[in-house]
Amino acid sequence: MRSGSFSTLIGVILLAACAAPPAVAPPPPSPSPAVATPSPSAPMKIENPLLAKWSGPYGGVPPFSKVEVAHFQPALEAAMNEERRELDAIATSTAPPSFENTIAALDGAGRTFHDVETIYDIWSSTMNDAAFKAIEREMAPKLAAFEDEITQNEKLFARIAAVYASPEKAKLTPEQQRLTWRRYTRFVRAGAKLDAPSKKRLSEINQRLATLYTTFSQNVLADEEGYVLFLDSEADLAGLPESFRASAAAAAESKGQKGKWAVTNTRSSVEPFLTYSTRDDLREKVWKSFVNRGDNGDAHDNNAGIAEVLKLRAERAKLLGYPTHAHWRLENAMAKTPERATALMEQVWKPAALRVREEVADMQAIANKAGLKRKIAPWDYRFYAEKVRKAKFDLDENEVKPYLQLEKLREGMFWVAGELLGFTFTQITDAPVYHPDVRVWEVKEKASGKHVGLWYFDPYARPGKRSGAWMQTYRRQEKLAGPVATIVSNNSNFVKGKEGAAVLISWSDARTLFHEFGHALHGLSSDVTYPSLAGTQVARDYVEFPSQLLEHWVHTPEVLSKFALHHETGQPIPKALVAKIEKAANFNQGFNTIEYLSSALIDMKLHTAGDKPIDPDAFERDTLAAMGMPPEIVMRHRTPHFSHVFSGDSYSAGYYSYLWSDTLTADAFNAFTEGKGPYDAAVAERLRKHVFSVGDTIDPADGYRAFRGKDPDSSALMRKRGFAKAK
Repeated sequence: MRSGSFSTLIGVILLAACAAPPAVAPPPPSPSPAVATPSPSAPMKIENPLLAKWSGPYGGVPPFSKVEVAHFQPALEAAMNEERRELDAIATSTAPPSFENTIAALDGAGRTFHDVETIYDIWSSTMNDAAFKAIEREMAPKLAAFEDEITQNEKLFARIAAVYASPEKAKLTPEQQRLTWRRYTRFVRAGAKLDAPSKKRLSEINQRLATLYTTFSQNVLADEEGYVLFLDSEADLAGLPESFRASAAAAAESKGQKGKWAVTNTRSSVEPFLTYSTRDDLREKVWKSFVNRGDNGDAHDNNAGIAEVLKLRAERAKLLGYPTHAHWRLENAMAKTPERATALMEQVWKPAALRVREEVADMQAIANKAGLKRKIAPWDYRFYAEKVRKAKFDLDENEVKPYLQLEKLREGMFWVAGELLGFTFTQITDAPVYHPDVRVWEVKEKASGKHVGLWYFDPYARPGKRSGAWMQTYRRQEKLAGPVATIVSNNSNFVKGKEGAAVLISWSDARTLFHEFGHALHGLSSDVTYPSLAGTQVARDYVEFPSQLLEHWVHTPEVLSKFALHHETGQPIPKALVAKIEKAANFNQGFNTIEYLSSALIDMKLHTAGDKPIDPDAFERDTLAAMGMPPEIVMRHRTPHFSHVFSGDSYSAGYYSYLWSDTLTADAFNAFTEGKGPYDAAVAERLRKHVFSVGDTIDPADGYRAFRGKDPDSSALMRKRGFAKAK
């Protein structure tokens, strides 16, 4: 993305579910006329829908209905040339460098490229067919080289540095000073001060990394699409609830296997199967396919690519003057150093591991009583955990799921947004979409009726769509080019059921749905001047704070009574069932925490290992053993398919962010409970004013203190997870 977000070095803001995961494939694109790539000095001709300014209602919308895969490469190249001309005009200006003619001008440059790259990223994550994959492979190193071309522009950096060092900077507004600091430090961190040979080598590294990231992502997607378990008989369906059977039948039919049932290799299909199937043999088969994505020793194996990524990241960090990649990544994060982030993770690891022992003992007792003649295996964990839940709390997830309708919960999210932030959502049909599953809502201020932005929703899995759940910003809010309203999206991978049937989701899925919507509300609430400071453009270990905070509203009585309605009777979820859910709130917390933390710690340890050669499988195995990883659990994201970390730089050495943000979240929700409750208007207004609306115009620690009145209390995290504080 443009305007200060260096997509290759810093990472596109695609927030994977964060806990985080296809429908008939789109038809192949028809040929389109090639678009001539103008020279940097020639005026750009708009012969391509991607190059036209977004038009239509709501301040303009993406031209999805006109896009063909053949448009992308010429559009990207033409838009890069347009930005080159814009940046050259800034760099070669004869006027003395100032905030307006340099820093603000940079924030206004590259708008066409930003728009093209946004749609390119949407296709990459949701419409990635064979034709698009070929373009990705060709364009990845070119886009990386373009980023380096910008940050290594000596004349441009000299003007930025002059503004940064000028006494006049003190006269700027706080937001302008923040933008100046961000622009300067990002150029420096991207190598602007290196000598010529080092810059050349840095660019070579970044281009190679971009190619490796693309290959990694395409390999994971290939394994997700290539491994499907078809169930042929009633015996294969043993233990599976009707809701899963219906979605599995629809998935099989979409793959040309009508009359069968399909367990696809995505989290939304695998996890419920592992929870309910009574077939040990099939659970093992499904589990192995899922955890071995990218690790099958075939053409899609990612281990060699990961080893090269780690080597190149270590070399790049040294070139830039940092001891490791992790030190480079965390310098401007809230944690500041890998040591601080690791200390928090290790503080939580010990009590979580102790809790797992208790959970496994409970499960093993039930398994032994049922006749299991072996120890619990990883593919058994969810199955027997569900039996323990039933025994301890008289709570069966199948009791809850009939009340969790996707569309009703979406309505509940809208209601919460109205109560906390004063937003209304109205579905519209006059904005084009890139797939028939996508729907669009206009967002307005409830009090004034003022247009706030658009929210796109793409909820279902399909071929060519990466697994997980995420939020994406299509257009950032700003005032630099006049009032510009934001456009955001939420994307999920729920298994689509029969036409007209309610899509039922799990309690965990409901939390993820609210989580990603929290990111969307962060973007929609933005009220800043400069686009590169807007919305979710904040430190990686702060960006998850608003989203994780919103998860708390799923289980508020108001949401449950109004929107947790039985899909057949329409009756609200019984209070007795809600009481069981609340009583079991910290059930299986050992598993949930260790599953996540193991991934986060492996990520950090890989990126603090320096430049020594690494065999990813061996490193993962040996490090987990040294950490005392419970043998009954596997990492939530094993290294060969850890897309957060190896499909780009965005979350590399940063997967700890969810735990860091959850420390803020646990303390922040106490502000509501200490007040008048979850819908306390005064607390909500402070949250909007100091967190949701300010983007990166202020230091996040200052914003949090302004909201809470104090620094976060880390003990709130331990209480939230039901752990005694580690000694």
